Amino acid sequence: MAKQFDSIAPEHRAFIEAQHIYFTGTAGPAGRVNVSPKGMESLRVAGENRILWLNFTGSGNETAGHLAQDPRMTLMWCSFTTRPMILRCYGTAQTLHRDHPDWDNTVALFGNPPGARQIYDLSVDLVQTSCGYSIPFFEHAGERETLKTWAEDKGPDGIETYWSERNRTTIDGAPTGIEANLNA
Repeated sequence: MAKQFDSIAPEHRAFIEAQHIYFTGTAGPAGRVNVSPKGMESLRVAGENRILWLNFTGSGNETAGHLAQDPRMTLMWCSFTTRPMILRCYGTAQTLHRDHPDWDNTVALFGNPPGARQIYDLSVDLVQTSCGYSIPFFEHAGERETLKTWAEDKGPDGIETYWSERNRTTIDGAPTGIEANLNA
């Protein structure tokens, strides 16, 4: 049975921090809904009603484009180990690009890794837990180094070129605001 909470309790935070993967969900007012898996130590619980997640450069830039149109976001974690549970945080988010006044201080929380593209600042207004009894067991074998290596090989100039050529619009053609990162 699902339970709802107004904020992230200490036991929720502990559950979130124990997971190796989480999922993001966003949508604009029209077009496709985007759901993406995330990892790489890219998330920080910054308070009872605040989560920060660092978005690395990737093939798409759907979240930024969606949030520019509609700030709704859902983050979800599910346990693949002994405790069967699903946890969702619902709220509204803003996108911090490299030209945002809080960029330097916020990206420092993540060590400013190569390929850092945006940071999403989620204001959580609802936390929901549910059983997760149908979620299968999986063992965490480790982190992939592929994206980190790719970003290091590209270098800052190569990443900016990639953003300019491949991250300007969503798959539905909505602008992502990546221009704020170019030559920032």
